[in-house]
Amino acid sequence: MLAINGEKDLQVPWEENLREIEAALQRGGNTRYEIRAFPDLNHLFQHSETGAPSEYQAIEETWSVEVMEVIADWILKTVGR
Repeated sequence: MLAINGEKDLQVPWEENLREIEAALQRGGNTRYEIRAFPDLNHLFQHSETGAPSEYQAIEETWSVEVMEVIADWILKTVGR
């Protein structure tokens, strides 16, 4: 499992969310997971100034390239190349 959050996400508190996901995975005995938080990214994984939803429409970036690369790398690592 790959769990990701943007640190400027104002809709889902990233620290709390990722901490609880990791705790649940550990309780379940899961060992194949990665937890990542991305600085300066909002709820939509866009680079943002404040993370406020009011910024969404003004940001041209659809998704952070960095996040897409992390997801792609994780998939390749998990299922094999």
